[in-house]
Amino acid sequence: MPRTVVVSGASGLIGSALLSSLRADGVRVRTLVRREPATADEIRWDPGRQPLDPDVLAGAEAVVNLNGASIGRIPWTPSYLSTLLWSRLSPTRTLATALSALGDDAPTLLSASAVGYYGSAPGRMLDESAPPGDVFLSTLCVEWENAASAAGDRVALLRTAPIVHPQGVLKPLIALTKAGLGGPIGRGTQSWPWISLTDEIRAIRHILDERMLGPINLVGPSRATANDLGFALALRLNRPYLLRAPTWAVRAVLGRDMADSVLTTDAYVVPAALDASGFTFAHPTVEEAVAAVVPAV
Repeated sequence: MPRTVVVSGASGLIGSALLSSLRADGVRVRTLVRREPATADEIRWDPGRQPLDPDVLAGAEAVVNLNGASIGRIPWTPSYLSTLLWSRLSPTRTLATALSALGDDAPTLLSASAVGYYGSAPGRMLDESAPPGDVFLSTLCVEWENAASAAGDRVALLRTAPIVHPQGVLKPLIALTKAGLGGPIGRGTQSWPWISLTDEIRAIRHILDERMLGPINLVGPSRATANDLGFALALRLNRPYLLRAPTWAVRAVLGRDMADSVLTTDAYVVPAALDASGFTFAHPTVEEAVAAVVPAV
């Protein structure tokens, strides 16, 4: 009988890549969808409005929860800040309630979170034991993880770094760099956590196989600054990397919440739990991660 994994948020960048990886290895994947199911492996749900029948999760090896509106959309208006929060909390609470009803027979929950949990902590190395920060994204991650933890004892919290991919953190940077507008953001020397999409999926599969629990940083193993990522991209696109965007300008254009949570934050996050479990990275440097997905010009 094939392994079964249930995935919510399956249509996003990480979800679609995870589905392809699991199915390629013969794992049966059932997805939670908010429309009429098109196949037998789709399960309709309406998180935040209707409870999820625990029986649809029973017998699965794990549930992978990847829901959440994109943090890359701008601007972060008060309305969108609410969307960022509730698009994560409602599905997570709905899943946690259904899983807790299954008791000791419940599948393991692998629930998305983010390295934004740590906020900005210049000069510190941040492993999974580090405390949360005090910016908006930190507060969001704390509430998100608390919602997941209500599922029971078998919960893994996937504190994911920005994905180095044209549909991830590179999307706005590619457009700016191609237009000749690439350059340091803020100081440019702030530590930026990162991970390749390949290693994100490999890490999730590793967590599933090794039955890892608790908070786990899904982040590349080598420190990279904002300048390291920006310059690596500029080299691949054969474009200049000169125009500095000062912190005050970034805040003025994007708003303080987004600027301080995402672009000007300084957080050297390390994958301590993955390292201790024996995980190895396909792309150990940010330059290799960029080169894997951006053709040289």
